[in-house]
Amino acid sequence: MPDTIPAPALPVGHYGYDQVDRAFLADRVEQFRDQVARRIAGTLSEDEFKPLRLMNGLYLQLHAYMLRIAIPYGVLDSRQMRELAHIARTYDRDYGHFTTRQNLQFNWIKLEDTPDILARLADVDMHAIQTSGNCIRNVTCDQFAGAAKDELVDPRVHAEILRQWSTLHPEFTFLPRKFKIAISGSPNDRVAARFHDIGLVAKPAPDGGTQFDVFVGGGMGRTPIVGVHLRDDLPEEDLLAYLEAMVRVYNEYGRRDNIYKARIKILVQALGTEGYRQKVDAEFAAMNRARYRLPPETVAAIRARFGTPDLHAPDDAPAQLDRARRAEPAFDRWVRTNTHPHRAPGYISAVISLKPAGGIPGDATSAQMDLIADLADRYAFGEIRVTHMQNLVLGHVRQDELHAVWQALRGADLASANIGLIGDIIACPGLDYCSLANARSIPIAQKLSARFASPELQETIGPIEIKISGCINACGHHHAGHIGILGVDKKGEEYFQLTLGGSPGSDASVGQILGPALPEDATVDAIARLVDAYLVHRTGDERFLDTYRRLGATLFKDAVYATA
Repeated sequence: MPDTIPAPALPVGHYGYDQVDRAFLADRVEQFRDQVARRIAGTLSEDEFKPLRLMNGLYLQLHAYMLRIAIPYGVLDSRQMRELAHIARTYDRDYGHFTTRQNLQFNWIKLEDTPDILARLADVDMHAIQTSGNCIRNVTCDQFAGAAKDELVDPRVHAEILRQWSTLHPEFTFLPRKFKIAISGSPNDRVAARFHDIGLVAKPAPDGGTQFDVFVGGGMGRTPIVGVHLRDDLPEEDLLAYLEAMVRVYNEYGRRDNIYKARIKILVQALGTEGYRQKVDAEFAAMNRARYRLPPETVAAIRARFGTPDLHAPDDAPAQLDRARRAEPAFDRWVRTNTHPHRAPGYISAVISLKPAGGIPGDATSAQMDLIADLADRYAFGEIRVTHMQNLVLGHVRQDELHAVWQALRGADLASANIGLIGDIIACPGLDYCSLANARSIPIAQKLSARFASPELQETIGPIEIKISGCINACGHHHAGHIGILGVDKKGEEYFQLTLGGSPGSDASVGQILGPALPEDATVDAIARLVDAYLVHRTGDERFLDTYRRLGATLFKDAVYATA
Protein backbone atom coordinates (compact mmCIF):
# COMPACT_ATOMS: atom_id res chain seq x y z
CA MET A 1 0.00 0.00 0.00
CA PRO A 2 1.84 3.11 -1.16
CA ASP A 3 1.85 6.06 1.20
CA THR A 4 2.25 9.45 -0.43
CA ILE A 5 -0.30 11.83 1.15
CA PRO A 6 0.27 13.28 4.61
CA ALA A 7 -2.36 11.97 7.03
CA PRO A 8 -3.90 13.65 10.06
CA ALA A 9 -2.29 12.81 13.35
CA LEU A 10 -3.58 9.82 15.27
CA PRO A 11 -2.70 8.79 18.82
CA VAL A 12 1.05 9.21 19.10
CA GLY A 13 3.08 6.13 18.35
CA HIS A 14 0.45 4.89 15.89
CA TYR A 15 1.12 5.12 12.16
CA GLY A 16 -1.54 7.10 10.32
CA TYR A 17 -3.14 5.70 7.16
CA ASP A 18 -3.90 8.05 4.27
CA GLN A 19 -6.69 8.06 1.69
CA VAL A 20 -4.76 5.76 -0.63
CA ASP A 21 -4.62 3.11 2.09
CA ARG A 22 -8.29 3.57 2.97
CA ALA A 23 -9.50 3.41 -0.62
CA PHE A 24 -7.51 0.22 -1.13
CA LEU A 25 -9.03 -1.41 1.97
CA ALA A 26 -12.56 -0.42 0.94
CA ASP A 27 -12.07 -1.96 -2.50
CA ARG A 28 -10.61 -5.11 -0.99
CA VAL A 29 -13.64 -5.52 1.32
CA GLU A 30 -16.07 -5.22 -1.59
CA GLN A 31 -14.11 -7.76 -3.61
CA PHE A 32 -14.34 -10.23 -0.76
CA ARG A 33 -18.03 -9.43 -0.17
CA ASP A 34 -18.70 -10.57 -3.74
CA GLN A 35 -16.60 -13.71 -3.25
CA VAL A 36 -18.48 -14.63 -0.06
CA ALA A 37 -21.83 -14.11 -1.78
CA ARG A 38 -20.75 -16.43 -4.59
CA ARG A 39 -19.61 -19.06 -2.09
CA ILE A 40 -22.90 -18.93 -0.20
CA ALA A 41 -24.81 -19.12 -3.49
CA GLY A 42 -22.78 -22.17 -4.48
CA THR A 43 -21.18 -20.69 -7.58
CA LEU A 44 -17.78 -21.01 -5.89
CA SER A 45 -16.76 -24.39 -4.48
CA GLU A 46 -14.81 -24.62 -1.22
CA ASP A 47 -11.69 -25.54 -3.19
CA GLU A 48 -12.13 -22.39 -5.30
CA PHE A 49 -13.00 -20.23 -2.31
CA LYS A 50 -10.24 -21.43 0.03
CA PRO A 51 -7.34 -19.43 -1.47
CA LEU A 52 -9.55 -16.33 -1.61
CA ARG A 53 -10.62 -16.54 2.04
CA LEU A 54 -7.10 -17.31 3.22
CA MET A 55 -5.85 -14.17 1.47
CA ASN A 56 -8.30 -12.32 3.71
CA GLY A 57 -7.30 -14.08 6.93
CA LEU A 58 -10.29 -16.44 7.13
CA TYR A 59 -9.61 -20.02 8.23
CA LEU A 60 -12.04 -22.92 8.53
CA GLN A 61 -11.33 -24.60 11.86
CA LEU A 62 -12.93 -27.51 13.69
CA HIS A 63 -16.16 -25.82 14.72
CA ALA A 64 -16.39 -22.49 12.91
CA TYR A 65 -14.51 -19.97 10.80
CA MET A 66 -11.62 -18.14 12.45
CA LEU A 67 -10.69 -14.62 11.38
CA ARG A 68 -7.12 -13.50 12.04
CA ILE A 69 -6.75 -9.72 12.15
CA ALA A 70 -3.42 -8.03 11.44
CA ILE A 71 -1.96 -5.73 14.07
CA PRO A 72 1.17 -4.48 12.27
CA TYR A 73 4.21 -4.70 14.55
CA GLY A 74 1.81 -5.12 17.47
CA VAL A 75 0.68 -1.48 17.72
CA LEU A 76 -2.95 -0.37 17.81
CA ASP A 77 -4.84 2.61 19.14
CA SER A 78 -7.80 2.91 21.49
CA ARG A 79 -10.41 3.31 18.74
CA GLN A 80 -9.17 0.10 17.12
CA MET A 81 -9.27 -1.75 20.42
CA ARG A 82 -12.86 -0.59 20.94
CA GLU A 83 -13.76 -1.83 17.48
CA LEU A 84 -12.24 -5.22 18.29
CA ALA A 85 -14.35 -5.25 21.45
CA HIS A 86 -17.47 -4.45 19.42
CA ILE A 87 -16.74 -7.27 16.97
CA ALA A 88 -16.19 -9.69 19.86
CA ARG A 89 -19.59 -8.76 21.35
CA THR A 90 -21.51 -8.66 18.09
CA TYR A 91 -20.04 -11.37 15.90
CA ASP A 92 -18.11 -13.72 18.19
CA ARG A 93 -18.57 -15.11 21.70
CA ASP A 94 -17.53 -11.93 23.50
CA TYR A 95 -13.77 -12.43 23.45
CA GLY A 96 -10.72 -12.30 21.22
CA HIS A 97 -7.46 -14.21 21.32
CA PHE A 98 -4.11 -12.39 21.03
CA THR A 99 -1.47 -14.49 19.28
CA THR A 100 2.28 -15.01 19.17
CA ARG A 101 2.35 -13.04 15.88
CA GLN A 102 0.99 -9.95 17.68
CA ASN A 103 -2.32 -10.46 15.87
CA LEU A 104 -5.84 -11.10 17.14
CA GLN A 105 -8.08 -14.05 16.28
CA PHE A 106 -11.85 -14.44 16.51
CA ASN A 107 -12.68 -18.14 16.69
CA TRP A 108 -16.46 -18.22 16.16
CA ILE A 109 -17.11 -16.18 13.03
CA LYS A 110 -19.97 -16.82 10.60
CA LEU A 111 -19.03 -16.70 6.95
CA GLU A 112 -21.89 -14.37 6.02
CA ASP A 113 -20.75 -11.83 8.66
CA THR A 114 -17.15 -11.65 7.47
CA PRO A 115 -17.53 -8.84 4.87
CA ASP A 116 -19.29 -6.62 7.42
CA ILE A 117 -16.56 -7.33 9.97
CA LEU A 118 -13.85 -6.45 7.46
CA ALA A 119 -15.71 -3.26 6.55
CA ARG A 120 -15.83 -2.23 10.21
CA LEU A 121 -12.12 -2.99 10.54
CA ALA A 122 -11.37 -0.89 7.45
CA ASP A 123 -13.21 2.03 9.05
CA VAL A 124 -10.54 2.03 11.79
CA ASP A 125 -7.61 1.32 9.43
CA MET A 126 -7.39 -2.41 10.12
CA HIS A 127 -7.56 -5.51 7.93
CA ALA A 128 -6.79 -9.22 7.75
CA ILE A 129 -4.65 -9.17 4.62
CA GLN A 130 -1.59 -11.49 4.58
CA THR A 131 -2.43 -13.05 7.93
CA SER A 132 -2.48 -16.35 6.06
CA GLY A 133 -1.07 -17.85 2.91
CA ASN A 134 2.42 -18.36 1.51
CA CYS A 135 3.35 -14.71 1.66
CA ILE A 136 5.19 -12.33 3.99
CA ARG A 137 3.08 -12.30 7.15
CA ASN A 138 2.70 -9.63 9.84
CA VAL A 139 6.08 -8.07 10.68
CA THR A 140 6.56 -8.32 14.44
CA CYS A 141 8.42 -5.89 16.64
CA ASP A 142 9.63 -5.19 20.17
CA GLN A 143 6.62 -4.43 22.36
CA PHE A 144 8.57 -1.62 24.05
CA ALA A 145 9.62 0.03 20.78
CA GLY A 146 9.96 3.78 21.10
CA ALA A 147 9.83 3.56 24.89
CA ALA A 148 12.49 1.15 26.16
CA LYS A 149 15.41 2.57 28.06
CA ASP A 150 17.79 0.06 26.43
CA GLU A 151 16.62 0.82 22.89
CA LEU A 152 19.21 2.01 20.37
CA VAL A 153 16.91 2.50 17.36
CA ASP A 154 13.10 2.69 17.26
CA PRO A 155 12.24 -0.36 15.10
CA ARG A 156 8.61 0.62 14.43
CA VAL A 157 9.72 2.94 11.63
CA HIS A 158 11.48 0.19 9.71
CA ALA A 159 8.73 -2.31 10.56
CA GLU A 160 6.25 0.04 8.86
CA ILE A 161 8.57 0.40 5.86
CA LEU A 162 8.71 -3.40 5.62
CA ARG A 163 4.92 -3.58 5.90
CA GLN A 164 4.53 -1.25 2.94
CA TRP A 165 7.18 -3.10 0.93
CA SER A 166 5.73 -6.56 1.57
CA THR A 167 1.99 -5.87 1.27
CA LEU A 168 0.72 -7.36 -2.02
CA HIS A 169 4.29 -7.63 -3.29
CA PRO A 170 3.84 -9.00 -6.83
CA GLU A 171 6.76 -11.43 -6.59
CA PHE A 172 6.11 -12.65 -3.06
CA THR A 173 2.38 -13.43 -2.99
CA PHE A 174 2.93 -17.15 -3.67
CA LEU A 175 6.19 -18.09 -1.98
CA PRO A 176 7.11 -21.74 -1.37
CA ARG A 177 5.79 -21.31 2.18
CA LYS A 178 4.76 -18.61 4.65
CA PHE A 179 7.44 -16.08 5.57
CA LYS A 180 7.92 -14.29 8.89
CA ILE A 181 10.07 -11.25 9.72
CA ALA A 182 10.83 -9.73 13.13
CA ILE A 183 12.74 -6.56 13.97
CA SER A 184 14.23 -5.20 17.17
CA GLY A 185 16.13 -2.04 18.02
CA SER A 186 17.58 -3.22 21.31
CA PRO A 187 20.66 -5.34 22.07
CA ASN A 188 18.32 -7.41 24.26
CA ASP A 189 16.35 -9.55 21.82
CA ARG A 190 12.66 -9.39 22.76
CA VAL A 191 11.34 -10.49 19.34
CA ALA A 192 12.94 -13.95 18.94
CA ALA A 193 14.84 -12.62 15.91
CA ARG A 194 16.90 -15.79 15.57
CA PHE A 195 13.79 -17.95 15.25
CA HIS A 196 12.40 -16.09 12.22
CA ASP A 197 12.79 -16.53 8.49
CA ILE A 198 14.49 -13.13 8.63
CA GLY A 199 15.39 -11.46 11.92
CA LEU A 200 16.67 -7.89 12.01
CA VAL A 201 18.33 -5.99 14.83
CA ALA A 202 18.64 -2.24 14.14
CA LYS A 203 21.58 -0.36 15.66
CA PRO A 204 23.46 2.90 15.16
CA ALA A 205 25.97 2.90 12.30
CA PRO A 206 29.47 4.40 12.63
CA ASP A 207 28.43 7.29 10.38
CA GLY A 208 25.53 8.21 12.67
CA GLY A 209 22.87 6.49 10.58
CA THR A 210 21.26 3.10 11.08
CA GLN A 211 22.43 -0.35 10.12
CA PHE A 212 21.18 -3.88 10.75
CA ASP A 213 22.30 -7.25 11.98
CA VAL A 214 20.62 -9.79 9.69
CA PHE A 215 19.68 -13.33 10.72
CA VAL A 216 18.14 -15.83 8.32
CA GLY A 217 16.76 -19.35 8.32
CA GLY A 218 15.46 -19.59 11.85
CA GLY A 219 12.21 -21.31 12.68
CA MET A 220 10.36 -23.83 14.77
CA GLY A 221 7.85 -26.44 13.64
CA ARG A 222 8.88 -29.85 12.38
CA THR A 223 12.53 -28.79 12.00
CA PRO A 224 13.46 -26.28 14.73
CA ILE A 225 16.58 -24.29 13.84
CA VAL A 226 18.29 -21.20 15.23
CA GLY A 227 18.91 -18.80 12.36
CA VAL A 228 22.38 -18.00 11.08
CA HIS A 229 23.99 -14.56 11.26
CA LEU A 230 24.19 -13.40 7.65
CA ARG A 231 25.72 -9.95 8.16
CA ASP A 232 26.13 -7.25 10.79
CA ASP A 233 26.49 -4.11 8.70
CA LEU A 234 23.48 -3.79 6.37
CA PRO A 235 23.09 -0.04 5.68
CA GLU A 236 19.63 1.45 6.07
CA GLU A 237 19.55 2.64 2.47
CA ASP A 238 20.01 -0.96 1.26
CA LEU A 239 17.45 -2.53 3.62
CA LEU A 240 14.73 -3.10 1.02
CA ALA A 241 17.12 -4.12 -1.76
CA TYR A 242 18.90 -6.68 0.38
CA LEU A 243 15.70 -8.20 1.77
CA GLU A 244 14.32 -8.29 -1.76
CA ALA A 245 17.39 -10.26 -2.81
CA MET A 246 17.06 -12.61 0.17
CA VAL A 247 13.44 -13.43 -0.56
CA ARG A 248 14.04 -13.69 -4.32
CA VAL A 249 16.67 -16.37 -3.73
CA TYR A 250 14.23 -18.23 -1.51
CA ASN A 251 11.44 -17.85 -4.06
CA GLU A 252 13.66 -19.27 -6.79
CA TYR A 253 15.39 -22.10 -4.95
CA GLY A 254 13.00 -22.95 -2.11
CA ARG A 255 11.33 -26.35 -2.39
CA ARG A 256 7.73 -26.56 -3.56
CA ASP A 257 7.50 -30.34 -3.79
CA ASN A 258 7.31 -31.01 -0.04
CA ILE A 259 5.42 -28.73 2.36
CA TYR A 260 7.56 -29.94 5.26
CA LYS A 261 10.77 -28.84 3.54
CA ALA A 262 9.52 -25.61 1.98
CA ARG A 263 10.61 -23.03 4.57
CA ILE A 264 13.70 -20.91 4.01
CA LYS A 265 15.46 -22.61 6.93
CA ILE A 266 15.66 -25.81 4.87
CA LEU A 267 17.13 -23.93 1.91
CA VAL A 268 19.75 -22.20 4.08
CA GLN A 269 20.74 -25.54 5.61
CA ALA A 270 20.92 -27.17 2.17
CA LEU A 271 23.04 -24.42 0.60
CA GLY A 272 25.03 -23.67 3.74
CA THR A 273 25.37 -20.18 5.12
CA GLU A 274 28.08 -19.22 2.66
CA GLY A 275 26.27 -20.74 -0.31
CA TYR A 276 23.09 -18.86 0.50
CA ARG A 277 25.04 -15.64 1.12
CA GLN A 278 26.72 -15.93 -2.28
CA LYS A 279 23.40 -16.30 -4.09
CA VAL A 280 21.96 -13.33 -2.21
CA ASP A 281 25.01 -11.21 -2.93
CA ALA A 282 24.83 -12.10 -6.63
CA GLU A 283 21.15 -11.15 -6.80
CA PHE A 284 21.83 -7.99 -4.81
CA ALA A 285 24.66 -6.98 -7.17
CA ALA A 286 22.45 -7.47 -10.23
CA MET A 287 19.60 -5.33 -8.92
CA ASN A 288 18.88 -1.73 -9.79
CA ARG A 289 20.00 -0.42 -6.42
CA ALA A 290 18.77 3.10 -7.10
CA ARG A 291 15.22 1.82 -7.56
CA TYR A 292 15.25 0.15 -4.16
CA ARG A 293 17.28 2.73 -2.26
CA LEU A 294 15.70 3.82 1.01
CA PRO A 295 16.61 7.52 1.28
CA PRO A 296 16.83 9.30 4.66
CA GLU A 297 13.97 11.63 3.75
CA THR A 298 11.61 8.67 3.26
CA VAL A 299 12.58 7.24 6.64
CA ALA A 300 12.07 10.67 8.23
CA ALA A 301 8.64 11.00 6.62
CA ILE A 302 7.55 7.61 7.94
CA ARG A 303 8.90 8.47 11.38
CA ALA A 304 6.93 11.72 11.39
CA ARG A 305 3.70 9.81 10.72
CA PHE A 306 4.05 8.11 14.12
CA GLY A 307 4.03 11.34 16.08
CA THR A 308 5.95 12.01 19.28
CA PRO A 309 4.31 11.81 22.71
CA ASP A 310 4.73 14.77 25.05
CA LEU A 311 6.66 12.98 27.76
CA HIS A 312 6.73 15.47 30.61
CA ALA A 313 6.09 14.00 34.04
CA PRO A 314 6.12 15.87 37.37
CA ASP A 315 9.53 15.96 39.00
CA ASP A 316 8.19 13.99 41.95
CA ALA A 317 6.57 11.23 39.85
CA PRO A 318 9.19 8.62 40.85
CA ALA A 319 8.83 9.59 44.51
CA GLN A 320 5.04 9.22 44.28
CA LEU A 321 5.48 5.76 42.77
CA ASP A 322 7.91 4.77 45.53
CA ARG A 323 5.43 5.84 48.22
CA ALA A 324 2.63 3.86 46.59
CA ARG A 325 4.83 0.79 46.40
CA ARG A 326 5.79 1.00 50.04
CA ALA A 327 2.15 1.39 51.06
CA GLU A 328 0.79 -1.61 49.15
CA PRO A 329 2.81 -4.86 48.84
CA ALA A 330 0.58 -6.31 46.10
CA PHE A 331 1.16 -3.23 43.96
CA ASP A 332 4.89 -3.37 44.68
CA ARG A 333 5.01 -6.97 43.46
CA TRP A 334 3.15 -6.06 40.27
CA VAL A 335 5.56 -3.20 39.57
CA ARG A 336 8.51 -5.57 39.99
CA THR A 337 7.16 -8.08 37.49
CA ASN A 338 4.91 -6.15 35.09
CA THR A 339 6.80 -2.98 34.24
CA HIS A 340 9.75 -2.09 32.04
CA PRO A 341 12.19 0.85 32.31
CA HIS A 342 11.30 3.81 30.12
CA ARG A 343 13.70 6.11 28.29
CA ALA A 344 11.98 9.25 29.63
CA PRO A 345 12.34 10.40 33.26
CA GLY A 346 9.16 9.88 35.27
CA TYR A 347 7.67 7.35 32.82
CA ILE A 348 7.37 3.58 32.79
CA SER A 349 5.91 0.88 30.51
CA ALA A 350 3.19 -1.30 32.03
CA VAL A 351 2.54 -4.87 30.88
CA ILE A 352 -1.04 -6.09 31.14
CA SER A 353 -1.04 -9.83 31.77
CA LEU A 354 -3.62 -11.84 29.84
CA LYS A 355 -2.71 -14.86 31.98
CA PRO A 356 -4.96 -14.90 35.08
CA ALA A 357 -4.61 -17.93 37.36
CA GLY A 358 -6.47 -20.78 35.69
CA GLY A 359 -7.26 -18.63 32.65
CA ILE A 360 -6.75 -19.08 28.91
CA PRO A 361 -3.49 -17.44 27.76
CA GLY A 362 -4.03 -14.54 25.38
CA ASP A 363 -7.81 -14.26 25.72
CA ALA A 364 -9.51 -10.93 26.48
CA THR A 365 -13.22 -10.23 26.81
CA SER A 366 -14.92 -7.32 25.12
CA ALA A 367 -15.31 -5.59 28.48
CA GLN A 368 -11.59 -5.98 29.17
CA MET A 369 -10.72 -4.62 25.73
CA ASP A 370 -12.96 -1.60 26.30
CA LEU A 371 -11.34 -0.98 29.69
CA ILE A 372 -7.85 -1.19 28.21
CA ALA A 373 -8.87 1.29 25.51
CA ASP A 374 -10.13 3.67 28.21
CA LEU A 375 -6.90 3.31 30.20
CA ALA A 376 -4.84 3.92 27.05
CA ASP A 377 -6.75 7.15 26.40
CA ARG A 378 -6.41 8.35 29.96
CA TYR A 379 -2.87 7.30 30.79
CA ALA A 380 -0.93 6.20 27.67
CA PHE A 381 -1.60 8.60 24.77
CA GLY A 382 -4.30 6.32 23.32
CA GLU A 383 -1.85 3.58 22.36
CA ILE A 384 -1.69 -0.16 23.10
CA ARG A 385 0.89 -2.75 22.10
CA VAL A 386 0.51 -6.52 21.69
CA THR A 387 3.42 -8.76 22.72
CA HIS A 388 4.43 -12.03 21.11
CA MET A 389 4.04 -13.47 24.62
CA GLN A 390 0.26 -12.92 24.30
CA ASN A 391 0.07 -9.94 26.65
CA LEU A 392 -0.61 -6.22 26.17
CA VAL A 393 1.43 -3.11 26.98
CA LEU A 394 0.73 0.51 27.80
CA GLY A 395 3.99 1.96 26.58
CA HIS A 396 4.08 5.44 28.12
CA VAL A 397 2.62 5.71 31.62
CA ARG A 398 3.56 8.41 34.10
CA GLN A 399 4.99 6.85 37.23
CA ASP A 400 2.72 8.90 39.49
CA GLU A 401 -0.33 7.49 37.63
CA LEU A 402 0.76 3.86 37.59
CA HIS A 403 -1.08 2.98 40.81
CA ALA A 404 -4.37 4.16 39.30
CA VAL A 405 -3.73 2.01 36.24
CA TRP A 406 -3.07 -1.01 38.45
CA GLN A 407 -6.23 -0.47 40.47
CA ALA A 408 -8.33 -0.38 37.31
CA LEU A 409 -6.66 -3.49 35.95
CA ARG A 410 -7.10 -5.35 39.23
CA GLY A 411 -10.84 -4.74 39.10
CA ALA A 412 -11.00 -6.40 35.67
CA ASP A 413 -8.84 -9.48 36.44
CA LEU A 414 -5.99 -8.01 34.40
CA ALA A 415 -3.41 -7.44 37.13
CA SER A 416 -1.73 -10.83 37.49
CA ALA A 417 1.83 -10.16 38.65
CA ASN A 418 3.45 -12.86 36.54
CA ILE A 419 5.25 -11.40 33.51
CA GLY A 420 8.32 -13.52 32.76
CA LEU A 421 7.38 -15.96 35.51
CA ILE A 422 5.97 -19.48 35.44
CA GLY A 423 2.38 -18.20 35.21
CA ASP A 424 3.14 -16.27 32.01
CA ILE A 425 2.40 -19.29 29.82
CA ILE A 426 2.21 -19.18 26.03
CA ALA A 427 -0.32 -21.59 24.51
CA CYS A 428 -1.77 -22.00 21.04
CA PRO A 429 -5.52 -22.68 20.68
CA GLY A 430 -4.82 -26.39 20.21
CA LEU A 431 -7.40 -29.09 19.56
CA ASP A 432 -10.19 -27.05 21.11
CA TYR A 433 -10.20 -25.08 17.85
CA CYS A 434 -7.47 -26.04 15.40
CA SER A 435 -7.96 -28.80 12.83
CA LEU A 436 -4.20 -29.44 12.71
CA ALA A 437 -3.73 -30.08 16.42
CA ASN A 438 -3.07 -33.43 18.05
CA ALA A 439 -3.93 -32.34 21.59
CA ARG A 440 -5.56 -29.54 23.54
CA SER A 441 -3.18 -26.84 24.73
CA ILE A 442 -5.64 -24.79 26.76
CA PRO A 443 -6.60 -27.25 29.55
CA ILE A 444 -3.02 -28.09 30.47
CA ALA A 445 -2.12 -24.38 30.41
CA GLN A 446 -5.01 -23.71 32.79
CA LYS A 447 -3.97 -26.53 35.13
CA LEU A 448 -0.35 -25.36 35.23
CA SER A 449 -1.46 -21.78 35.79
CA ALA A 450 -3.65 -22.85 38.71
CA ARG A 451 -0.91 -25.11 40.12
CA PHE A 452 1.54 -22.20 40.31
CA ALA A 453 -1.04 -19.46 40.98
CA SER A 454 0.58 -18.07 44.13
CA PRO A 455 2.37 -14.79 43.32
CA GLU A 456 4.82 -15.47 46.14
CA LEU A 457 5.65 -18.90 44.74
CA GLN A 458 6.11 -17.50 41.25
CA GLU A 459 8.58 -14.89 42.46
CA THR A 460 10.44 -17.52 44.46
CA ILE A 461 10.79 -19.68 41.36
CA GLY A 462 11.95 -16.70 39.31
CA PRO A 463 12.16 -16.28 35.53
CA ILE A 464 10.94 -19.35 33.68
CA GLU A 465 9.06 -19.64 30.39
CA ILE A 466 6.55 -22.41 29.70
CA LYS A 467 5.35 -22.64 26.09
CA ILE A 468 2.74 -25.09 24.84
CA SER A 469 1.90 -26.25 21.31
CA GLY A 470 -0.90 -28.60 20.35
CA CYS A 471 1.00 -29.94 17.34
CA ILE A 472 4.44 -29.96 15.73
CA ASN A 473 3.72 -26.71 13.85
CA ALA A 474 4.76 -25.00 17.12
CA CYS A 475 2.40 -22.01 17.12
CA GLY A 476 2.96 -22.00 20.90
CA HIS A 477 6.75 -21.72 20.39
CA HIS A 478 7.43 -24.78 22.55
CA HIS A 479 10.86 -25.28 20.99
CA ALA A 480 11.94 -21.92 22.46
CA GLY A 481 10.50 -22.51 25.93
CA HIS A 482 12.69 -23.02 28.97
CA ILE A 483 10.09 -25.75 29.44
CA GLY A 484 8.39 -26.69 26.20
CA ILE A 485 5.27 -28.83 26.02
CA LEU A 486 4.19 -30.51 22.76
CA GLY A 487 0.83 -32.24 22.47
CA VAL A 488 0.96 -35.62 20.71
CA ASP A 489 -1.58 -38.29 19.88
CA LYS A 490 -0.98 -41.79 21.24
CA LYS A 491 -3.61 -44.17 19.90
CA GLY A 492 -6.33 -41.58 20.28
CA GLU A 493 -5.16 -40.34 23.70
CA GLU A 494 -3.64 -36.90 24.34
CA TYR A 495 -0.09 -37.01 25.65
CA PHE A 496 2.49 -34.30 26.19
CA GLN A 497 6.19 -34.35 25.40
CA LEU A 498 8.56 -32.15 27.40
CA THR A 499 11.55 -30.25 26.07
CA LEU A 500 14.01 -28.31 28.23
CA GLY A 501 16.55 -25.58 27.57
CA GLY A 502 14.97 -23.58 24.77
CA SER A 503 15.42 -19.82 24.63
CA PRO A 504 14.11 -17.19 22.18
CA GLY A 505 16.54 -14.40 23.09
CA SER A 506 20.07 -13.38 22.18
CA ASP A 507 21.19 -16.72 23.64
CA ALA A 508 18.75 -18.57 21.39
CA SER A 509 18.60 -22.33 21.67
CA VAL A 510 16.26 -25.17 20.75
CA GLY A 511 14.86 -27.16 23.65
CA GLN A 512 15.85 -30.82 23.83
CA ILE A 513 13.36 -33.66 24.25
CA LEU A 514 13.54 -35.00 27.79
CA GLY A 515 11.91 -38.40 27.35
CA PRO A 516 8.62 -40.18 26.66
CA ALA A 517 5.38 -38.21 26.53
CA LEU A 518 3.05 -38.26 29.52
CA PRO A 519 -0.72 -37.90 30.00
CA GLU A 520 -2.03 -34.41 30.84
CA ASP A 521 -2.32 -34.64 34.63
CA ALA A 522 0.93 -36.60 34.89
CA THR A 523 2.64 -33.83 32.89
CA VAL A 524 1.43 -31.18 35.33
CA ASP A 525 2.75 -33.22 38.28
CA ALA A 526 6.03 -33.88 36.47
CA ILE A 527 6.61 -30.18 35.89
CA ALA A 528 5.99 -29.52 39.57
CA ARG A 529 8.68 -32.09 40.46
CA LEU A 530 10.99 -30.58 37.85
CA VAL A 531 10.58 -27.13 39.40
CA ASP A 532 11.22 -28.56 42.87
CA ALA A 533 14.47 -30.09 41.63
CA TYR A 534 15.52 -26.75 40.18
CA LEU A 535 14.84 -24.93 43.45
CA VAL A 536 16.97 -27.43 45.35
CA HIS A 537 19.95 -27.33 42.98
CA ARG A 538 20.11 -23.74 41.76
CA THR A 539 22.90 -21.48 42.96
CA GLY A 540 21.70 -18.23 44.55
CA ASP A 541 19.27 -16.45 42.21
CA GLU A 542 20.31 -18.54 39.21
CA ARG A 543 17.61 -18.74 36.53
CA PHE A 544 16.10 -22.08 35.63
CA LEU A 545 17.65 -21.91 32.15
CA ASP A 546 21.12 -21.30 33.59
CA THR A 547 20.73 -24.13 36.09
CA TYR A 548 19.67 -26.49 33.31
CA ARG A 549 22.62 -25.46 31.15
CA ARG A 550 25.02 -25.91 34.06
CA LEU A 551 23.76 -29.28 35.27
CA GLY A 552 22.35 -30.85 32.11
CA ALA A 553 19.21 -32.90 31.62
CA THR A 554 19.81 -35.95 33.81
CA LEU A 555 18.78 -34.35 37.11
CA PHE A 556 15.54 -33.08 35.62
CA LYS A 557 14.82 -36.29 33.74
CA ASP A 558 15.10 -38.21 37.00
CA ALA A 559 12.68 -35.80 38.66
CA VAL A 560 10.14 -35.95 35.83
CA TYR A 561 10.07 -39.73 35.48
CA ALA A 562 10.55 -40.60 39.15
CA THR A 563 6.97 -41.82 39.55
CA ALA A 564 5.81 -41.85 35.95
